[in-house]
Amino acid sequence: MTEKRPERLFPTKLVAIAAVAGIVAGAAAVYVKQTMSGNAVETADAAQCEGSVARAETLTPYLKGDVAAMIPVSEPKLIQGLTFQDKAGAPMTMANFADKTVLINLWATWCVPCREEMPALNNLQEAAGGDAFQVLAINIDTGDVEKPQTFLEETGVDQLGLYRDASMGVFNQLKREGLAFGLPVTLLVDGKGCLLGSMNGPAAWDGADAKALVTAAATGS
Repeated sequence: MTEKRPERLFPTKLVAIAAVAGIVAGAAAVYVKQTMSGNAVETADAAQCEGSVARAETLTPYLKGDVAAMIPVSEPKLIQGLTFQDKAGAPMTMANFADKTVLINLWATWCVPCREEMPALNNLQEAAGGDAFQVLAINIDTGDVEKPQTFLEETGVDQLGLYRDASMGVFNQLKREGLAFGLPVTLLVDGKGCLLGSMNGPAAWDGADAKALVTAAATGS
């Protein structure tokens, strides 16, 4: 029996969704509660993230088409204090993904654009994931694990695993740092945990533009 999967997002549909996401971003505060958590994004000095801005500049030619909304970092930022959990509730940090280029994506089951792009992120992980690169999709639904887990199962998202921050502390910290305005939000981080670029809104992450970008980021070419 052929498995039914969600409709692919075409660029025109993504643009429309992104526009709506921008309008709704201010209303997202309704869903986001301010919490005190261990999450932190640190402005790094040159020694901590030496060369990250220059590296981001080399990726500029790849910021086109489906990923044209990705904004390259303009000053060194170290993404190392984010705290979240795996499916079993074990604590995780970016240290668990050291030496990998990571595409961090925050999503929630109540966020329609997030739900639309999850299969594309799943396809990107299947195509490009490995020792050098990983998609890290972090769910920020409050409550228990059942709802996001059911969503992943029903949509055939089987390559990403389930990482969670039910406190929404990850989103709140990125919001305070000016990196998140609504959902979805995506960060491209190098193997040292240094920010290379950020994007608010959805993208066709399994398209040729996205694959070229993450390949260049992960391989340095």
